[in-house]
Amino acid sequence: MTEPATSRLLGPAEVRALAERFGIRPTKKLGQNFVHDPNTVRRIVKAADLTAEDVVVEVGPGLGSLTLALLPAAAHVHAVEIDPALAAALPGTAAEFAPALADRLTVTNLDAMKVEALDPAPTAVVANLPYNVGVPVLLHLLAALPSLEKGLVMVQQEVVDRLAAGPGSKTYGVPSVKLAWFADARRAGPVPRAVFWPVPNVDSGLLAFTRREPPPGDGAAADRGGVGRAEVFALVDAAFAQRRKALRPALAGWAGSPAAAEEALRAAGIDPMARAETLGVEDFARLAAHRPR
Repeated sequence: MTEPATSRLLGPAEVRALAERFGIRPTKKLGQNFVHDPNTVRRIVKAADLTAEDVVVEVGPGLGSLTLALLPAAAHVHAVEIDPALAAALPGTAAEFAPALADRLTVTNLDAMKVEALDPAPTAVVANLPYNVGVPVLLHLLAALPSLEKGLVMVQQEVVDRLAAGPGSKTYGVPSVKLAWFADARRAGPVPRAVFWPVPNVDSGLLAFTRREPPPGDGAAADRGGVGRAEVFALVDAAFAQRRKALRPALAGWAGSPAAAEEALRAAGIDPMARAETLGVEDFARLAAHRPR
């Protein structure tokens, strides 16, 4: 019986050696902090709950620490890397450290915000996301890649808290609602600063999510041709732009006047004096369906 193919993982010495070989210096501009602890990447892959049929998209693979751990666990890995030097180096690293699995890897030198389609279609995203653009990248991937069913991403701990927050929480806001449109999210544990090179000056954490159907509006939505994501997200942006205000005045611009906002809120079964932070994504979808036309 043949042994399953595996990867040699990168430790601190290998990460430094590869960086020196390729002339790589982590940059704050691209939000680069490379993981150099094998136990951390093993933990991430295990928590991602991948199957042998999953196709993974990894954003910001860097020197390949997480990539090498993903290759034995998935059918295919799409590594999307904006840095041309890192993108060019990664296939060689896979061939060196995981020779029997290197054909499972496709490297795409592209800004993740410009990803529109990948073949084969990814079913999961597992990534140490660049911290300066983590939220918009995650929301873009979920919008652009409807085949994504689940994911596990590493971002700043405060961003994890924000994305996983529910209505009524102090950290609940625009990112929380927009992610909830696509998926159910939960905190999946902290990540120590010491596993990164260079060591970041922020705490990191893991966020897990599972795709769900977008919330419906209501009967009126169908009569008006339905409400789409853009309409709901525009409402969310408007509501939280003045989050300390009650929704009646906060949504006056969105509805056309405070009176029109109150009428829409009452029609959607929402207290006009409630605040944005008390509404769930289903409430926003229902309210968007009652926007004055």
